[in-house]
Amino acid sequence: MAAIELRGLTKVYPGGVTALDSLDLVIPDGEFFALLGPSGCGKTTLLRTIAGLETATAGSIRIGDRDVTGLQPGARDVAMVFQDYALFPHMDVTDNIAYPLRIKKVARAVRAQKAREVGERLGLEKLMDRRPGQLSGGQQQRVALARVMATQAQAFLFDEPLSNLDARLRLEARTFLKKLQRELGVTTVFVTHDQAEALAMADRMAVMENGHIRQIGTPAEVFQRPANTFVASFIGSTPMNLLDGVVRGDTLEVAGCRVPVPETAAGRLADGEKIVYGVRPEYLSYAAEGPIAGKVVLVESLGASYLVTLEVGEDLVQVTVPEGREPELGEAGCAVPRPDRALVYRDGELV
Repeated sequence: MAAIELRGLTKVYPGGVTALDSLDLVIPDGEFFALLGPSGCGKTTLLRTIAGLETATAGSIRIGDRDVTGLQPGARDVAMVFQDYALFPHMDVTDNIAYPLRIKKVARAVRAQKAREVGERLGLEKLMDRRPGQLSGGQQQRVALARVMATQAQAFLFDEPLSNLDARLRLEARTFLKKLQRELGVTTVFVTHDQAEALAMADRMAVMENGHIRQIGTPAEVFQRPANTFVASFIGSTPMNLLDGVVRGDTLEVAGCRVPVPETAAGRLADGEKIVYGVRPEYLSYAAEGPIAGKVVLVESLGASYLVTLEVGEDLVQVTVPEGREPELGEAGCAVPRPDRALVYRDGELV
């Protein structure tokens, strides 16, 4: 097993399109690390560059104690699972799992035995003679994982491997994949556009935008204290409320209301300074009285809770409300922020 270290990693495509812009990143040995961001942000390019499927324009890549920047993919000792699993349709499960060992010229009997061992571990023992076309999506995904495990690589690279599964299978698969990674202890880089996957599975994560890493941290750190307004607006099943405001002494004037200066920004703001006030719907409570007063214009069911949208002047503020306590449309109501969870941004960056 091995750590992955990137220094000044840059990828520029023909025509001058910069996909990766001088990235520095260290992923410790055994960590499950997620790359998250909108389409086109560079996360898949970064994964493919680590794998050697894309050539770095500048910078270096180290895996363990080796500089692999100039090595071919097969010499990097990494294993990759693609979005479409990339299984060979004419091979059965055994041969698909054993294919990387065949490339390494491992004896046929040895690779067949290894395929059986890995297949049994992933619950594929009754499917070893079937071909991919005879398998469900979840079964194909397990075959792709088994093939990765059979290589005994230093690092696993996953490019949105759960995106082709339905919602229920995705939940089962992410639990299974995280448990498997912990058992194996292999350094893993996981690319996804699904925030729930990244927040649920990663030890740490990086949020990317336009070839840059905007924040690195644990899921809790990124969710609770987004480093900038891009991360704040991107992370979360419901976006963070971001309201333009002005500092007025020991209060903030936002959406025509006065709210206390959050504990996180106390003593670091100047009177009259323009800011953005941020607070997640989960960290607001709905009440008859409170600092942010408005009118209920939308109530959406989230299952065990409701998302209530308040019209506050020209702004909309969303609040998460427990089941059974949802308000009526059109009624007057208020949002009350948790003082330890409200945030202030100056020039787009967290104060």
